[in-house]
Amino acid sequence: MTTISSHPQASPPAPPAGPPAGTIRAALGYPAFRFLLAGLAVSQIGDWLYNLALVTLVYQRTGSLMWAGVATGARVVPMVVLGPVGGVIADRFDRRRVMVVSDLLRLLLMLGLALVAVTGLPIVFAPVIAALATAAGTPYLACVSGSTPRLVRDGDLPGANAARSAVTSLGMMAGPAIGGALLLLGSPALAFVVNAATFGAAVACVVVIRDRDAFAVAIPAGEPMALGGAIGSVLRGIADGAAALRAHPAAIRLVGADLMCSVVYGMQTVVLVLVARQAGLGLHGYGYLLAALGVGAMVGTSLAGRVLRLPSRLGLALPMGLVGLSMLAMPIAHWGSVAILLACVNGAGAILVEVMTETGLQRMLPTEVFGRAYGLAIPASIAGIVVGSVVAPVLVSALGLNGSLAACGAVALGYALQLLARPRYAPVPAAHAGSALAGS
Repeated sequence: MTTISSHPQASPPAPPAGPPAGTIRAALGYPAFRFLLAGLAVSQIGDWLYNLALVTLVYQRTGSLMWAGVATGARVVPMVVLGPVGGVIADRFDRRRVMVVSDLLRLLLMLGLALVAVTGLPIVFAPVIAALATAAGTPYLACVSGSTPRLVRDGDLPGANAARSAVTSLGMMAGPAIGGALLLLGSPALAFVVNAATFGAAVACVVVIRDRDAFAVAIPAGEPMALGGAIGSVLRGIADGAAALRAHPAAIRLVGADLMCSVVYGMQTVVLVLVARQAGLGLHGYGYLLAALGVGAMVGTSLAGRVLRLPSRLGLALPMGLVGLSMLAMPIAHWGSVAILLACVNGAGAILVEVMTETGLQRMLPTEVFGRAYGLAIPASIAGIVVGSVVAPVLVSALGLNGSLAACGAVALGYALQLLARPRYAPVPAAHAGSALAGS
């Protein structure tokens, strides 16, 4: 891959007059963004159906829950460990080419998994290939997020990020359902082949976007033009990303809020099983509550444009308050309908924090270092889910279900209240932030 130097960017073309600025409908008025979103949507659905097939394949071959857990971990750990490296790559090379290469590598790896499924190859290859596929995808989201502000006007950026969050939520709901149907039709190999096809479709969606400038990157003078295996270059890039975040206290607050919501979600993957039982929802109640989180997230995306018009601290404190209050109220949810409603509220608050974090980072971070900073924020969010799922059993054992729910909600609500308690902070303009970064 070759690097492309930055040059002044023209504003994205205005969409047809109609929907209010900042809404998902307004963002969908940009043809280039629609293609980017379509590629992300098919890829997300493929990822979630492939996860189901991967765990099924490993468990069928081994009969071991430990091996199934290893396969799941193989999909997560590389993103946490290598996510910062992916951010460096997203800032060093043409992002269109990075996305295409990432998808093509994952396409080939999915075909490799299909080969493992239909042959007698050792099952250890399955988690290894899954880990390689995750590693190959580490630059992808940083490329998508860094390119989005060049495909839509700034006023429609909240709607664009809300649309991206919406397709992720849809993928989480539709992917496992499609994966389950494919498993009924045949072996897990069929699901792996379908996932490979989704990566091919994502490549096609990116390639047809004509605006090459949207994917260009800036290489500051004096910085290496290629990684070339130089570990020092990668470490410097990661340090630059950390410096960019430190230069913006508002960015740290946003990443902290997103991390907090990730920890809450990680806890929910464990404790909602007990909440469903307590609320009388029965054996399938856990699935209902997870689905309610998704429904709430979809509702939240429609409110993102309005919330982002509020003062920054208030706009972030409100959804964080929803996350905290809904968890605090869970102990008194002795009726299934109440528990489902609270899960919807929680999902709406969490997705609003996600959209605000995405939009805030895009607006305040210098474009030339965005990928490196984003490459630190995303792995932190994923690590938060892991931490929450690990801490949840410990808290339930120590405090009981209601105590653990109350403790989780109190921490999230406390974060929201401290946002309101401190004076507002004026974000550093991107140009000044770049100067601060250069001197750090």
